[in-house]
Amino acid sequence: MQHSTTTARRRTAARVAVPAIAVLTAVSVALIAGGAQAATPVPLATADAFVVLAGSTITNTGPTTLNGDIGLFPGSAITDLGTITLNGTNHAGDTVTQGAKTDLVAAYDNAAGQTPVAVPVELGGLVLPAGAYTSGGALGLTGTLTLDAAGDPNAVFIFQSASDLITATDSSVSLINGAQACNVYWQVTSSATLGVRSAFSGTIMALTSIALQTGATIEGRALARNGAVTLDSNTITRPSCTVAPAPTPTATPTATATAAPQVTAVPTGGIATGDGSSVTGPSSVNPGIVAALIAGLALIAWLPARAVKAGRARSDR
Repeated sequence: MQHSTTTARRRTAARVAVPAIAVLTAVSVALIAGGAQAATPVPLATADAFVVLAGSTITNTGPTTLNGDIGLFPGSAITDLGTITLNGTNHAGDTVTQGAKTDLVAAYDNAAGQTPVAVPVELGGLVLPAGAYTSGGALGLTGTLTLDAAGDPNAVFIFQSASDLITATDSSVSLINGAQACNVYWQVTSSATLGVRSAFSGTIMALTSIALQTGATIEGRALARNGAVTLDSNTITRPSCTVAPAPTPTATPTATATAAPQVTAVPTGGIATGDGSSVTGPSSVNPGIVAALIAGLALIAWLPARAVKAGRARSDR
């Protein structure tokens, strides 16, 4: 009997714990969302045109497609460039890349300097509004992170990692309600690694290196300040922003002048109708009708006075 009672208590505790965990998770996400700081776009300047920037080397394995420019400085070696489909320009080692690397440093510092709120180191399962976010350690992503712009195509999302950024196999970043990859930035204090078949969104700005494992994709950029960018059968596409249409101005109604009513003289014996016209009657008014009207008006005027007088007489008695 005691065993049955203990088992029942455990089952009850389990049933209570599951919704409690769900409530706590919802509350924590609500607190994060409620404290989110407004974030401003990170100015990439000339680095905007690049999908890959590196400091030391760019290496590739397998068929990779890069939809945007690539650059490398101060290094100049790109391994297996022939297996890359480049829909852009290779600026390895040239002055364009040097300028872009300088602009990358400024963009990195801008993202790192924006005021964030804290998020868990594991981002999977979160639904976050626009804002700047940080963690106490390496950022991880298992499953799906959802970024909700709430209908604002200009909503900005910034993630600051105190260490690495690591995504798991088949993880993803989902953009909803107008969120755009061009407005998502990842400032990584160390290195970033995207797991196999990760579907990632946003511009990664890593202080050291970036590695994309087999089949990982980015709608955004892989920009490494000092180290290497390593590719393996990937697709990286430079994001483009859809500009919100300007509101259509509301036309101000034009005041319309109202013509003054025309006064029409009433002919002798006529009756005015009130709309400027008249109804013509006989030239002389029936004396009987006039007398009846006068008598009626006199009666209307007499009745109140009569009522007052009667009331006084009753009070005097």
